[in-house]
Amino acid sequence: MGMFNNFNFSKLKEGLTKTRDKIVNSISETISGKAVIDDTTLEKIEEILITADIGYDTATRIIENTRKNIKSESNRSQLNILDFVKRELISVFDFQNLDIEEEKIHKHKPYIILIVGINGVGKTTTVGKLAHNYKKAGLKVIIGAADTFRAAANEQLEIWAKRADVGITLNKQSTDPSSVAYDTVQKAIKEKFDVVLIDTAGRLHNKSHLMDELGKIKRVINKVLPNAPNDTFLVLDGNTGQNAIIQAEEFSKVTDITGLIITKLDGTAKGGVVFQISSKQKIPVKYIGIGEGIDDLQTFIPEQFVKAIFDI
Repeated sequence: MGMFNNFNFSKLKEGLTKTRDKIVNSISETISGKAVIDDTTLEKIEEILITADIGYDTATRIIENTRKNIKSESNRSQLNILDFVKRELISVFDFQNLDIEEEKIHKHKPYIILIVGINGVGKTTTVGKLAHNYKKAGLKVIIGAADTFRAAANEQLEIWAKRADVGITLNKQSTDPSSVAYDTVQKAIKEKFDVVLIDTAGRLHNKSHLMDELGKIKRVINKVLPNAPNDTFLVLDGNTGQNAIIQAEEFSKVTDITGLIITKLDGTAKGGVVFQISSKQKIPVKYIGIGEGIDDLQTFIPEQFVKAIFDI
């Protein structure tokens, strides 16, 4: 898990209870008492995966691979079938590299992250929790409140910065997000901060304006630090299911997304959307939100995520 000690399996498992009920319990009921797992049963399992927001393409691939694997198996018990499905779900994240972020933090001083996402997905609170994670890892952190169009967002971010005990740059006299980003980066260089989190506004209903704004922020930062920003993380609300997929597609059109943060996975049966987004976009999931507390933004570890869903 690298430099971050913010993983709690029992809390993850608890947060994914409804997703587990939707996927594992439904599959268990489908195959319970079956002497032979036939094509009809596999089709029912595929339907369960699709309705759990795992997505048609991903579910079809999982079932096709499972079908091939079980042909040579004499033991087609419930546990065996679930193991096949688990392995296929973990393989969705084969392209992920868990250590690359830590490498970037050590390489780039300061390490600049843009945080993007539409209003209502938990972006502001995620910035605060992410700042807390970095601070807890022993890093000096500053937040740039560049969502200048929502005064309430900046007030909320200021509260989170205090809770996380990190620095924050606000410009209450200016509505220019790029000027806040510029001031934040300048301060980070001068005062030797390790990590800079730039919170941006998200208005997907006006994509050209969003693209222009993000482009300007990037250009301003790049003038100060040629390789920055080092990452752009998109925050998505896991509870919105297919809408989260659409948001990932739309944001990918206007900016280079290097990582995903999926929030509000606790209390929803739509946790399967994590697999669908990863499969479609091939963008690494960096963190997942499983609660409202400051410690509830966990590092995403594919094997542990799948294990938490299937651990009954």
